[in-house]
Amino acid sequence: MGSYIAKRLLRSVLTLVIILTIVFILVRQMPLEGYFPNFEKMTPEQIKNGLHSMGLDQPLPVQLYHFFRDLITKGDLGTSRIYRQNVPVAEILAPKIPVSVRLGTMSLIVSLLLGLPMGTLMAKYKGKFFDHFGTGVIVLIEAVPAAVYYLFIQFYGTEALGIGMTMLGDKDFNNWQYWILPVLSMSLGNIAYYAMWLRRYMVDESTKDYVLLARIKGAGEGRIMFRHIFRNAFVPMVQYIPTSFLNTVIGSIYIESLYSIPGMGGLLVDVIKKQDNAMVQAIVLLFACVGVIGLLLGDLMMVALDPRISLAKKGGDK
Repeated sequence: MGSYIAKRLLRSVLTLVIILTIVFILVRQMPLEGYFPNFEKMTPEQIKNGLHSMGLDQPLPVQLYHFFRDLITKGDLGTSRIYRQNVPVAEILAPKIPVSVRLGTMSLIVSLLLGLPMGTLMAKYKGKFFDHFGTGVIVLIEAVPAAVYYLFIQFYGTEALGIGMTMLGDKDFNNWQYWILPVLSMSLGNIAYYAMWLRRYMVDESTKDYVLLARIKGAGEGRIMFRHIFRNAFVPMVQYIPTSFLNTVIGSIYIESLYSIPGMGGLLVDVIKKQDNAMVQAIVLLFACVGVIGLLLGDLMMVALDPRISLAKKGGDK
């Protein structure tokens, strides 16, 4: 296990380095406007001096080396030039990250609380009304573009709750009612995902020999369904839970903008519009970190739930 974790950590670091290098190179190909708030009013000489002061007139490999050096030794993500002039990126992100994590965590909890029971009941009542109803809900969620039902939920939900469509200030931000619709919107995709795959895994498990043996021994259907079938069907899903947290955070890019939630998603939209290259680069790095860590945690959670899985053996790290 220790050697596997070490290998995965090494691969994760390498993956992050590759992703960040690609993003760094792509950002450097963007127009120079992304480094100057008043680019239109600057003379060529001023632009040249500005690029020199930021080290952007050096060869690209040298810039990349300086970036990684500052990131590793100082934790320096760069400085915003447009969004907030000459303010460190880390200082801007500090109050934004907890907001997105809060939204993502609540959405993930709701997804698990609704998606897992829904999938379990669909498997238990296979071919009956609840199974058909659940399948219809899943098809609806998967078939309709997310942006469509996001707007539908916002328009009719705010009217039903008697609240504004967006968060205006700390008063709305601290009002739990304003979090209901964003959390629900972000949860729907994962609810459908968990329900669909848990149903499939449970139906597959219900045909296994150990289930037949349990019935022969006289075990009750409820015990067989929840103690045996659910437990074994849940194991392959566990590895996707941390990854789905990343999908939830990425989904917040649209949701946070829609409800004016002051998190990372809305911030990314703003900095892209304003072409703040340093900010875009830092946010992409954070999203990449969440994704890589999620994949690692998923594998470790599978081992914790099912001791039969040995990641240290050959083929175990697939």
